[in-house]
Amino acid sequence: MIRLLWGRGCKLNRSEKEQVIKELKNGFTKAKAVVFTDYRGLTVAQLSDLRRLLREGNFEYKVVKNTLAMIASEGTSVSVAKDSFKGPIGIAIGYEDPVLTVKKVLEYSKKNDKLKVNVGLVEGTLYAAGDLKAIADLPPKQILLSIMAGAFQAPLTKMACLLNATLGKFEYALEALKDKKEKS
Repeated sequence: MIRLLWGRGCKLNRSEKEQVIKELKNGFTKAKAVVFTDYRGLTVAQLSDLRRLLREGNFEYKVVKNTLAMIASEGTSVSVAKDSFKGPIGIAIGYEDPVLTVKKVLEYSKKNDKLKVNVGLVEGTLYAAGDLKAIADLPPKQILLSIMAGAFQAPLTKMACLLNATLGKFEYALEALKDKKEKS
């Protein structure tokens, strides 16, 4: 697990830095969503609450040195966000549902206004904070897939009903013709 890197007084030796870079690069490579936040003003207890909230959904929140994060981002989709590695940043990484990652971070930032969301990457595309709010309003992936499946299925269902109605009318016409011939 990555050791928290707080402030300028925290010194890591070379092997520790390499380990941090390796773990971050691995996380960036697997990530479906990465959200960059400014955590200034949050207490350690508040950061722990944020981590606990994110850990419930297979997310991570890490505070790392910008230089190490920049090095780790090279060769990954996170490299497009290099300009965001300024000042103290916290990185929320989600590995499964990217929309849920954004929702959880924004949910916490609404409860605690000291956490500022800067930018985020959702499936390799960089978004500003306002765009992330729009993404968070999307329904979960499974619901979107079911809506899309329903949209694909609707025309086929209508066509089947129309064909069935046409066959039913044809059957009624034949039945009427049969009854007419029997009466005459």
